[in-house]
Amino acid sequence: MLKYLLPLLLAVSCAAYADESAVRERLQKNHPQLGQVDQVNKSPVPGLYEVVTPDHLFYTDEEAHYLINGVIWDLRTMHNITEEREKKLFAVDFKKLPFDMAFKEVKGDGKRKMVIFTDPNCGYCKKLEGELTKVDNVTIYRLMFPIFEGSDVKSRNIWCTKNRTKAWTDMMLHGVMPPDATDPKCTYPVAKAMEWGQKLRINGTPAIIFADGTLNPGALPAEDIEKALDDAAKQP
Repeated sequence: MLKYLLPLLLAVSCAAYADESAVRERLQKNHPQLGQVDQVNKSPVPGLYEVVTPDHLFYTDEEAHYLINGVIWDLRTMHNITEEREKKLFAVDFKKLPFDMAFKEVKGDGKRKMVIFTDPNCGYCKKLEGELTKVDNVTIYRLMFPIFEGSDVKSRNIWCTKNRTKAWTDMMLHGVMPPDATDPKCTYPVAKAMEWGQKLRINGTPAIIFADGTLNPGALPAEDIEKALDDAAKQP
């Protein structure tokens, strides 16, 4: 048995030290259909490499014969390694977000921060608003991202009210519609909002961005929001 295991162990050991640039070159030369490959990095699994494209994380072998679209778990710690790497690789520059296109709500001391791309006709956005009533000591920047039919009109009506946060929560939590906007000069910059969404690869609502740049697609329960806010606050 040992004579069969030894070559395998040597192969794995050698694979662990293969040149990432060579793997990337093989991918780009032999598989151009993959498109842009930004990085190739060693993964925690010997012989397996991260393949980083502009919007996804894959894995491949040393010879770039296989492409794996999946998740790596560390069973010793029960950590989702792939998820953790994606958060770092695709982190958003929080400071560069379009805060001028968002309306702000400060709860408690407001030290923790988050941005939400949201839609007035989105059911999961309403669910998220319910969870946010349980979260305190946070500054919430809501950015209208009207992708559903009729959402552009509601977004404009919210944007053109004096108290946007109140009008928003009244509508999302209590079904009270905002008054129709009557000032023709007041418009919500829908086109710019959609451009930002495309830039950040947001294709659905809600999309939550925390201060450490972590982007979470979809609604979260209050306890998960609390954890994400606390984790982001610990970052330098």
